[in-house]
Amino acid sequence: MGTYINKGHGNFLEVLGDEYVDKTGLILEINKTLNSERRYTCVTRCRRFGKSMAADMLCAYYDKSCDSHELFNGLLITSDKSYETHLNKYPVLKLDITNFTTKYKEDPQIISLLQKDVIEELLTVYPTVICGERDDLMDVLIKICAQSGEKFICIIDEWDAVLREYENDNKIEDEFIKLLRRLFKGDESKKVFAGVYMTGILPIKKYKTESALNNFKEYSVISPKKLDKYFGFTKADVRMLAEKYDMPYEKLEKWYDGYKIGNEKSIFNPNSVINAVLDGECDTYWGKTGAYDNVLKYIQMNFDGLKDDIIRMLVGERVGVDTTKFQNDMHVVESKDDVLTVLIHLGYLAYDKDEQQCYIPNLEVGIEMKNAVEATSWKYVSKALQSSRKLLSDTLAMNEEAVASALESIHQDETSILSYNDEESLSCAISIAYYFAKNDYIIHRELASGKGFADLVFIPRKHIDKPAMIVELKYDKDADTAISQIHRKEYHGKVLEYTNNLLLVGINYDKNNKKHTCIIEKYAE
Repeated sequence: MGTYINKGHGNFLEVLGDEYVDKTGLILEINKTLNSERRYTCVTRCRRFGKSMAADMLCAYYDKSCDSHELFNGLLITSDKSYETHLNKYPVLKLDITNFTTKYKEDPQIISLLQKDVIEELLTVYPTVICGERDDLMDVLIKICAQSGEKFICIIDEWDAVLREYENDNKIEDEFIKLLRRLFKGDESKKVFAGVYMTGILPIKKYKTESALNNFKEYSVISPKKLDKYFGFTKADVRMLAEKYDMPYEKLEKWYDGYKIGNEKSIFNPNSVINAVLDGECDTYWGKTGAYDNVLKYIQMNFDGLKDDIIRMLVGERVGVDTTKFQNDMHVVESKDDVLTVLIHLGYLAYDKDEQQCYIPNLEVGIEMKNAVEATSWKYVSKALQSSRKLLSDTLAMNEEAVASALESIHQDETSILSYNDEESLSCAISIAYYFAKNDYIIHRELASGKGFADLVFIPRKHIDKPAMIVELKYDKDADTAISQIHRKEYHGKVLEYTNNLLLVGINYDKNNKKHTCIIEKYAE
């Protein structure tokens, strides 16, 4: 088996030897495009969401140097009429661009060396092909196809690795884009390739307003189109795994669900789910493989409103984002919307296309984002997050003075980001102070209940034996007024559908003396 040509099905065999969830439906979609104007496909998604697995699966299916019948036996693809038509029928050129960026990291001739390595192997596989001294990779492929009468399937994994690794070298980036255009633009390309599949984190780079390879059909976490179900695990996938490994589905949902991709309202991180069911416990598996420094760099960028948006998402809110102006280059970030769009592509934020909003998807990502925020210079937020465990404990213990004192201590920090301008900003700041409660509670802001909207409602998660809480906030009034409003507007009505173990919490902030007051009482019918 070759390094770049006809690699065989060994990598996919290893995937099947672990815990494999059938995503062979993707092959059906690629089969529909072969030898047509739609033969060029680029599918981009977050880290550890199955990019390389999909590339290995396609390689195993198309590669004519092996017999993959046994590997695909029983999988969805075998029921389609195109299965035998294309199974193991093509020479496959598979390039993992990260291999080249690692091998030639310090060499400015990386693009030339990439071509040289691939050409050398091609000429070993096709020794009767005669090449000229100035022939590039495309020249060699054209001659091979003319002589053999065959067309290649080209699979490129981590296509954008060059753009991510060579942030200060426009020359290398431009040379790489020119290579891709040489391979995949123009009539000669159709004679060489029956199909092309590229994958990576970022969609194809834009030059001005147009894609550098505008003949590619692109699918991304922002616009997945009909491939949405292949971007991760669906609820049905995870329920099957939860039952097989005797793990509570609700726990997997809490940790790894939350990505809304296209019409799929519930997509799970596949790498984390597999690790969790095999290990028998939920943890931040995805975060351990992440680009933490990159996230820290982006969220600290000095764009107006960015800090407030990050903080609001940290406490469970959604914020609007315009993803259309981003140039698909992590090093060309020129606005708050660009930062949020990068974080969506990296998987640190989820994206709701219908509402054009982004948000933190689940507990696993929330922990990583919290760690990143705590590493910033935002001392106020860091202090609030670190104090949130004790604040929750004091609230449950009905220690009114301790709660008021803790909120005062946090707010006195001169580096406060969210100033108390009104009840809305007070509500967001209090949500940060209660951040730790997210482990045991589902937190609702402005929950419709009774005769109005309760400011903050804490509903215990399943199997958590703690009281629910209704927190009403007042600005320049008093805590008694807050408690009275809970009773008068019957905010408890909705909460009693879940539990009658309920605390009522009234908090007031006096902007003149900068004092907080708190009253906590146990609800009694």
